[in-house]
Formats: sequence, C-alpha cells, structure tokens
Amino acid sequence: MLEAVEVGNAISKEEYQAAVPQLRLDLVNAQYDLKDADFPVVVLIAGDDRIAANEVVNRLDEWLDSRLVDTHVFADLSQEEAEHPRLWRTWRALPPKGRSAIWAGGLFRAVFDRLDGDFSEEEFDAWIRHLRAMQNLLVAEGALVLKFYLHTPKAVQRKRLKRADQDATLGWRIDQRDWAMLDRMHQSVPLVERVLRSTSVPGAPWTIVESSDARYRDLTVARTLLAALTARLGRQGGSDLSVAEEVFGDLDSGASILSAVDLTQALDKKAYKQRLNVAQAKVYRLSREARERGVSSVLAFEGWDAAGKGGTIRRLTGSLEAGDYRVIPVAAPTPDERQYNHLWRFWRDLPRAGRVTVFDRTWYGRVLVERVEGFATAAQWQRGFDEINDFEEQLVERGTYVAKFWLHISAEEQLARFQARENTPEKAHKITEEDYRNRERWSEYGQAVDQMVLRTSSDGAPWFVIPANDKLFARIQVLEKVTAGLKQALRRL
Repeated sequence: MLEAVEVGNAISKEEYQAAVPQLRLDLVNAQYDLKDADFPVVVLIAGDDRIAANEVVNRLDEWLDSRLVDTHVFADLSQEEAEHPRLWRTWRALPPKGRSAIWAGGLFRAVFDRLDGDFSEEEFDAWIRHLRAMQNLLVAEGALVLKFYLHTPKAVQRKRLKRADQDATLGWRIDQRDWAMLDRMHQSVPLVERVLRSTSVPGAPWTIVESSDARYRDLTVARTLLAALTARLGRQGGSDLSVAEEVFGDLDSGASILSAVDLTQALDKKAYKQRLNVAQAKVYRLSREARERGVSSVLAFEGWDAAGKGGTIRRLTGSLEAGDYRVIPVAAPTPDERQYNHLWRFWRDLPRAGRVTVFDRTWYGRVLVERVEGFATAAQWQRGFDEINDFEEQLVERGTYVAKFWLHISAEEQLARFQARENTPEKAHKITEEDYRNRERWSEYGQAVDQMVLRTSSDGAPWFVIPANDKLFARIQVLEKVTAGLKQALRRL
C-alpha cells in the first residue's frame, strides 16, 4: 500500500510560489464560511516521517486563520491521560460545529506499543475497532473528517537524516526518535497498513501523500483540505439512514423486562437500618481499596421521574470519602454542548484512576427521552446503541468498574409520589407540568427502556433493574450490587 505512492512526485519552486497566494486566500474564506455551518472539521496528520508531519502542521497553521482552528499535537500519554481510555484525549480535543481542529501525533503510538509488547494482539484489535467506531460516529453526525498519512521512502529518509547529522544548520531538527522510527520501519509498515485499511471508513478515508518533495506534500494536503471543505459546505447535513423501529423490538415474546420486575418487594425500617450500615461499611472499605489500586468507577442512574434516584445516590455517596467521588446531575444539553456529539460531555467527566463518578441521568438520554420526544432522529437514536456500547467497552477495557441502574416504579406509585411532593413545601419545586405530560407516554418510555436494557447490558457494563416502589428496598439493592461489582473489579486486577 505505502510503496504504491513512491513515484517521485515533485512540484517546482515556481509552480509552488504561483499557487500558494490564491490557495491561502481560498482556505481562509472557506474557514469563515465554516463558521456558520452545522458541522465541525477534523484534520488528522500522521505518518512515518515525524519531521514531515511537523512541517505540514506548521504550514497549515501558517496558511489558516489561527483564530478558527485548534491544533493538538498528541505527545506521549500524560499521567492523567494514561488513567483514562486511550481515545479520551481525542474526544476532549473535538472541535464544536463551525470550527476545525488539526490532530497530529499520538494515535499511531499504538503501533509501536504493539511492537514493544505493551499491547497484546487483542488490545491492538480493540484499539482499531474503537478508532473506527469513533470515525463512524463523527461522520454519521455530519463531521468532515480528513486523514492524511505522510509517507517518505526509507532511502529518502535515511539520506536526509545523514545530511542533517553532518550539517549543524539542519541537525537541530532531528533527534534519536527519527533514527529509531527509521530503523523499525520494516517492522511497523505491516501494522501501519493494517490500521490504514481497517480505519479507512466511508466518509473518512485515508489520503496517503508521498512526502519526498515538501512542496508537493504541502500543496497536496492543503488542496485536498480545501476541495473537501468546499464540497462539504455545498451540501450540509450528515448521514440520516434509519430502519423500521420494529427491528429494535423483542420479536420473540410479548413479555418485557419491566413487566417481570416484582414491585412488591419491601423492607421494614429496622431491617433497612441494619442492612444499610453493613452495606455502607462494605462500600467504604472497597472504595478505599479501589482508590489505592487505581480502579475507577462509573455508576449510572436512570429511572422514572420520582423513582428515588436522588435518595439512593445520597446513601451511596454517604459511603464514600468526600474527595473520592463526583455526582454529575445531567440535564438537557446546553447550547454549547449541542455543538458537539452527544457523548462528548460525558467523556469530559470520566473519573481519574481510583475515583468514582456518579451520573444522575446519563448518555442514555439519546435512546430514551431524545428518542421518545423526537429530539433525536430515528437514525441518531438507532446508532446510539452501538455508540454507547463502544463507549462503555472502552471504559471496561481500561479497568473501570461500570454499573447502570434503572429504578423502576409503577405508574400508580409515581402518581402518589407526585401528589405527595406537591403537598410538601420543600419538594413542590420538583413537580412540573412536564412531569405529568410524560406520564401520558408511559408505554412509549417503557418500550424504550426495555430495548435499552436488552441492547446495552453486557458482562462488563451490566444493567440492574431495581424494584423501587419501596425506596428502602431499592437503596439496599443498589448498595449491595455496587459491593458485589467492586469486589469483582478488584479481583480482576
């Protein structure tokens, strides 16, 4: 694959100088047109020639309006980055709609991790799968993703490095990393080509650019960027393919997950207090061990309105050291958050090693409220199942303990709690007209919950449907599930 581009492409100095002024003007004009567009642009620069990649990034920064582009050069993982899934830093570097970002370095570090034995074959395959899934997600939601792999033939690189070693005016540009990459090129090429083939997805193919001639390289990258951006500005809107909703149902049975829950289960106050003390003590000890051993936890809470999520979360966090956890109350996305993919805001709040993040409402809004209320298109919520599964799989692979709780109550119990809240001054603010309106769509939400649990529960990130007509029983159930899950996560180390 890479050898096929080694044809000696070159551009004369005169042709280059004649082309650059208009090209720069057109690029900046396209950037300003992008400001009002409904999509972001991601430009990925990678390659087997570190110096070439640096020069291309510098050239783009020179030719583009720096106020409208964010450049991220991913070096070796920092301590904080190493405590998260490998793609965490790329999610944090995503540009909002109307802006562009240049990403360079870092992503292909996985190739050398595989060569060094730091990545198993299974881990390398998983990394490729997650990278491909992220690309698919961005493209499906309308992002323009441009990926350039800069290839300089081995003989050309060796000649340049030798000349630079002998010329003090050039030598400062190289270091031992360049020789090391060159010496391992025969080993890395098969893995690189495997990554290029596997991650060249529809809407985000790799453009392999021969980099023997710097003028040809720079013009090719810039012209490709301009052509793609101009074409994309002419046809706004991403992929919106969907299928019949029946595909997402349980066609084998008329029964549902929620209908099988025994809502009569309850605890008296005496038994509750005894089990609460025991459960909280266990959670405390296990959370301290998890902190010491670097095991982070992501606990996700969903459920019907007035199902008791807040009270359950308070009993859970009451078992933890104050500095070890964060509770993230999730509401409708803000205008700023709507400029990004729906998962972006959740990637930002993932915990560091040993910490706990509790989400009160979650990324499942895409397949619940956004689906039922029509805030997401059919294509968006249908893709959401796979996007969420990939997100959670990355957490589990990093060693994070993930558990998801749906607090289930009956419609009659919900109504009784609504009425009780209205008659309690300190709780009356919790009830709105929207709460009553949502009750009219109870069956639609119930169907969405069934499909959510069916399609996104896994061994590493299970769903627990908790009977919550009795709040005391629900709290103990959650604490005991967390205890069992933390034990298992610590045993896997």
